[in-house]
Amino acid sequence: VCCFIERMKISQCIPLLGVIPATFAWVHLTPSFRMPLKTSKSQLSESKRVSFSKYEGLGNDFILVDDRDKTEPSLTPEESSNLCNRNFQVGGDGVIFALAPPEGSDYDFKMRIYNSDGSEPEMCGNGIRCLAQFLKDLGEDAQSYRIDTLAGPIIPVMNPDGTITVDMGPPELIGSKVPCTLDSNFDGDSIVEQTLTDKNGKEWKVSAVSMGNPHAIIFVDDLENDIDFEIDGPALEADSSFPAKTNVEFVQVMSPTHLKMKVWERGAGPTLACGTGACALTVAAIRAGKIPRSKGEEGLGTRVTLPGGDLFIEWREEDNKIYMTGPGTFSFQGSAALK
Repeated sequence: VCCFIERMKISQCIPLLGVIPATFAWVHLTPSFRMPLKTSKSQLSESKRVSFSKYEGLGNDFILVDDRDKTEPSLTPEESSNLCNRNFQVGGDGVIFALAPPEGSDYDFKMRIYNSDGSEPEMCGNGIRCLAQFLKDLGEDAQSYRIDTLAGPIIPVMNPDGTITVDMGPPELIGSKVPCTLDSNFDGDSIVEQTLTDKNGKEWKVSAVSMGNPHAIIFVDDLENDIDFEIDGPALEADSSFPAKTNVEFVQVMSPTHLKMKVWERGAGPTLACGTGACALTVAAIRAGKIPRSKGEEGLGTRVTLPGGDLFIEWREEDNKIYMTGPGTFSFQGSAALK
């Protein structure tokens, strides 16, 4: 009300008194009222600015930066972390950079990502779908992209229905390569529902799987009552059994074709979705005998319900690769001053 009235002549404001609620009776209708304006054009021109687009994959939201003319990210980890601040900046779970491919390679693009705490993960399942949609929206209108990541080659395919299916490659199951230092107790030096006692004295049955980044998967009977998410998540993320820290997935088996999960992401905390986590927990559920290895009711694999929605995960026997299908959705774009 104050801003609106300040822009009018006082004579024009008087009729408004009858419609202003009593709770605004303190507003002074005087020409001397001014809203403090802290930002000047000179301040904007002096600050470093970045153009960005905002995308989300089932609520896991990212700031996308077009660096296709560069081989390294244009922002530092600290600048990226600041940009992810939801109170003072754009806000997001991470910043993703679309980069030029390595010279002489057969890649189309390169992906780098900084988490909201400034750390750098090897890969991000929801992020790779958002990157694929970002590339398409930039005019790189291909049916699929071969993308170089720190976890190796990842290939997203654009589907006619608007979803994106990503060839996530095979899972890494050898415990020491996840990496996880728990004693292996399953085929091929892998770790399936091995006992872990966290720093708070809680005992868990943990399965360790890597999708290019480490995951600790824990099956529970009731997601709402069997865990103290804000306590257990960070305790397990930083457990010494995972020397590179780990993403943590708590999983409830709803049916032979349906899993439900909550995720505590390494470097980001609680998020609405984690694509690599959905892949890892599907593999863990199959290996632990919780669900069969099948195409599921939709023909796309196991339905995994995350806080932000559903992903479909298929672990194919013929090539041992995992295929993830889900959305990557544009939200808005703009320019931000780096602080």
